[in-house]
Amino acid sequence: MYAAIVFLPLLGFLIAGLFGWKIGARVSEIVTTGLLFVSAALSWIVFVNVALGEGPASVSLLGNWFTSGAVKVDWSLKIDSLTAVMLVVVTTVSSLVHFYSIGYMHEDPSRPRFFAYLSLFTFAMLMLVTADNLVQLFFGWEGVGLASYLLIGFWYEKPSANAAAIKAFVVNRIGDFGFALGIFLVFVLTSSISFEQIFAAAPGLAHKTIHVFSGDFDALTITCLLLFMGAMGKSAQFLLHTWLPDAMEGPTPVSALIHAATMVTAGVFLVARLSPLFEQAPAALTFVTIIGGTTAFFAATIGLVQNDIKRVIAYSTCSQLGYMFVGLGVGGYSLGIFHLFTHAFFKALLFLGAGSVIHAMHHEQDMRNMGGLWRKIPFTFAMMTIGTLALTGFPYTAGYFSKDAIIEAAFASHHKGALYGFLMTTVAAGLTSFYSWRLVFLTFFGKPVWAAGAAHSAPATDHSASGHGSDPHHHDEHDHDAHGHGAHDLNPHESPFVMLLPLLVLAIGALFAGFWFHHDFIGEGAAEFWKGALYLGPDNHILEEREDIPRLVAQVPTILMGVGFVVALYFYILAPKTPAWLARHAHHLYEFLLNKWYFDELYDFLFVRPAFWLGRFFWKEGDGAVIDRLGPDGVAARVVDVTGRVVKLQSGYIYQYAFAMLIGLAAVITWFLVGGVR
Repeated sequence: MYAAIVFLPLLGFLIAGLFGWKIGARVSEIVTTGLLFVSAALSWIVFVNVALGEGPASVSLLGNWFTSGAVKVDWSLKIDSLTAVMLVVVTTVSSLVHFYSIGYMHEDPSRPRFFAYLSLFTFAMLMLVTADNLVQLFFGWEGVGLASYLLIGFWYEKPSANAAAIKAFVVNRIGDFGFALGIFLVFVLTSSISFEQIFAAAPGLAHKTIHVFSGDFDALTITCLLLFMGAMGKSAQFLLHTWLPDAMEGPTPVSALIHAATMVTAGVFLVARLSPLFEQAPAALTFVTIIGGTTAFFAATIGLVQNDIKRVIAYSTCSQLGYMFVGLGVGGYSLGIFHLFTHAFFKALLFLGAGSVIHAMHHEQDMRNMGGLWRKIPFTFAMMTIGTLALTGFPYTAGYFSKDAIIEAAFASHHKGALYGFLMTTVAAGLTSFYSWRLVFLTFFGKPVWAAGAAHSAPATDHSASGHGSDPHHHDEHDHDAHGHGAHDLNPHESPFVMLLPLLVLAIGALFAGFWFHHDFIGEGAAEFWKGALYLGPDNHILEEREDIPRLVAQVPTILMGVGFVVALYFYILAPKTPAWLARHAHHLYEFLLNKWYFDELYDFLFVRPAFWLGRFFWKEGDGAVIDRLGPDGVAARVVDVTGRVVKLQSGYIYQYAFAMLIGLAAVITWFLVGGVR
């Protein structure tokens, strides 16, 4: 059963990828989607048996991968409560995304390729979360990166999609370089890459030093920082986050899959899986907390002013990932995974809901061209509202139980950096509420800008009713299919049933997942639920300590959620001219946030341009001027010069040949005479 969960998506990829041209798009859709639903059903059985039941953690051996000296790497599936949770998240969201894509991509001529890529993505993520050793985990890790490149650049005829795919691939390689070094260092310290042996050796590695760069440093701190570098890239944390918003160039179902269930959650899973190592490296946990808190605040500020509906949700994902890392950093590994679990439901709901809006608006993504849609697409409006309630932490929704618990744990924690994490996540809670309700109000309420004649005038003026001027760096990023429908000659309509059913299923999770599972994940039943899958040191009592914080502190996130809603209501419903006034009077701050803190421009100046300059220098001066001139091209040129001169000796005149022969005969005679004298 375990092998079937992992390899059924691979089977779907092979069928659709190799034979899609022959069996057709419809059969490819049915086969890949059907196999994913079977995998999802089996995953829920594993979840009930292993996590909720008495089923013991187990390892299923699939055979030997390779052996090199003392290193033996097997294909193994590690099945414990952490794996069971990730299996449910990945397969459930992926199967719903497959089902949703049948409607969303129905006009695309390359559907077999699209569904093949989706299944490959899911297979790689499943290999990652079931890995029993670091090498197999790295295989899934890189497989996810490859599949994300293929999916983000699915519409490869768009230069912007190709650029976004390359950007995601390159930025992730930076993090993966650190991850690979971390794996090497783990092997140096433990002589193993198997989790069981690594975790057994972890307590003995505490306070052990390693000599690096002419200094002695704590070995586990360096190791965990390198491993976390990989997590920063894959989970789009501060400094390595720039690829995530550009990933919106892929089809909307891809955005939902990447942002809700796969790829970005891989970094969170990695830190949780390696909790025995991180528990022995408090300095590394402090760094995790600081990066997480910074990301939560930083991404939330950018989300305040974005106009593309998918980009707002993308920065929301980035911010929520920061929450997860704050939870992990203060030692609440189950808190981070619980938020990962609940976040998958409401973030997939928001992305697929945004896809339904885009479908209704004939692939228009700019919220300034929307408005008044709640009457036209009431079901999508209801689903998006539920997702927004869960994201903002409305009482008793999924986000309320998981996100607020992380904020409480950050306040209660005695870890260094915990107070910073608490402040950043608390402020981010208010910002999240504002930009989430701003999205709802701009999209579904107010004047229907898409109506006849209105759509042509709304974006023309800077600081329109939405209060946001045109972005000088904005490109045409409208999610479109091969038919390229226009954005303005439209009459918004509700999406087909095949797209609405996944929204309903995800809405149920967004409403009730936190209430149903908080007792098991982070409550009194946590120890029985996790069964040792997440390691807690003897001094780690964060789950109990968070229950003892002052009542007012626990209510602060809910209060800020209400404040964010009221401010958004005032800005975009009651006094819609206020944002424009504020944007004009705080122009520099507005442009700073609109241009995403200028990180793209900064990286372009510091890294991209110097890299291109260096490449051109080596090309022109190194390869062209030196190697070619003195090397192969230079030698060839000299040979041509010499032969050109020699050829001139072949004149065709007999007297010249006779003269040359006489000279040669004279030279030979002279040589013999001179030689004879000696």
